[in-house]
Amino acid sequence: MPKFEETPRSMAISMLDSVINDGKLLSELTATKKFLSLTPPDRARAQRLALQTLRGVERADRVLAKFLQKKPPPKVRNILRLATVEICCGSQAHGVVNEAVNLVGREKKFSQFRGLVNAVLRKVAQKGPNHWANLRASRMPEWLRGPLSDAYGKDTVGKIENIQFETPPVDLTLKYPEQASQVANELGGQVMLGQSVRLANAGQISKLSGFEAGDWWVQDVAAAIPVRLLKDLKGKTALDLCAAPGGKTLQLSAAGAQVTAVDISERRLKLLEENLNRTRLKADVKAIDAFELTAQKYDVIVLDAPCSATGTMRRHPDLSYAKDGTDFGVLIELQESLLNHALTLLAPEGLLVYCTCSLLPDEGEVQVETALEQNPDFEVDPEMFNFASVQSEWFIESLGLRLRPDYLSSEGGMDGFFVSVLRRKA
Repeated sequence: MPKFEETPRSMAISMLDSVINDGKLLSELTATKKFLSLTPPDRARAQRLALQTLRGVERADRVLAKFLQKKPPPKVRNILRLATVEICCGSQAHGVVNEAVNLVGREKKFSQFRGLVNAVLRKVAQKGPNHWANLRASRMPEWLRGPLSDAYGKDTVGKIENIQFETPPVDLTLKYPEQASQVANELGGQVMLGQSVRLANAGQISKLSGFEAGDWWVQDVAAAIPVRLLKDLKGKTALDLCAAPGGKTLQLSAAGAQVTAVDISERRLKLLEENLNRTRLKADVKAIDAFELTAQKYDVIVLDAPCSATGTMRRHPDLSYAKDGTDFGVLIELQESLLNHALTLLAPEGLLVYCTCSLLPDEGEVQVETALEQNPDFEVDPEMFNFASVQSEWFIESLGLRLRPDYLSSEGGMDGFFVSVLRRKA
């Protein structure tokens, strides 16, 4: 087979095949030699096309159904999906159709579909955009939609799906949060919840002012809140458990804490160390199992526990293909064990932040309820409920802070998180 030059579209198709057909995560695929062989702008475009298509698969299939008598092979179908999403989102049909036909013709076993792809996409170009605009946002898979409907109601789930369908903005956390207004003005963004800076059209991150100087790092506005609940951290010893990729470690260090960052994954810790070097912040980074820590006590502990990551689907639509809900039980047991262990590492007057980027109460509210039952000498720190940067109705009485993607929807939403701060009873 002749070797073809990779383009952003061909790479996006390859990624779609791996996600939709094989359940791979995009984070795995963007670390491959094949992907890294592209130029940075082409890598960015390939990833954008793949993400845009994954968000729009349901709509694309509904548009295509009008022009297909039967489903073509999976790869051909993904080529049609990507092209349909591009056309219906405003790309010039001529170029999109031509490359789709060429992509199908690359492999001999699919070359017979060139005529079909050409004919179908020309019909999509004529009628697809109007049909697309009237379709609902893609739904979450039922293994997730059902539990979330039970927890929040179908209307709220519909709002979450609407936000997840849109391309999310980029949020920055600042090394010096007091400069938020200045940085927002420089980058054409807006200040969110008092400290984060949101960019609607960020472009290439590494080209933005302040990146090389280490003035900020990318972190969703919701993910930045857990550390902010701790307030004054200057001079305190802090432990960041399950720390990679490191946004919270950077926040702790920037606030003046003496940070130990622990994660079991050496590969993921490399990104944390890169960001520490870029921002000129310090932390003692250890690639070990959290359960190996037994001796030292810490003033502050942050446990962003491994979870279903269902709160991040607006940024990671591939998760709905890589997961099916079968691992929830194992994750919930691990979260309970980690939280109980973390409490043993807390200094007498210390504070422990427990958080998960999950929308499932079993990974958030229920974990805190269980921990308090098993550790009756601990309580939720009442001071956390005085955090004025968020809306009061986002708090769950006596348990913590529940953040959802549909909050701040007019400004682009946020990731789903649950956060609680625990302390020993006085």
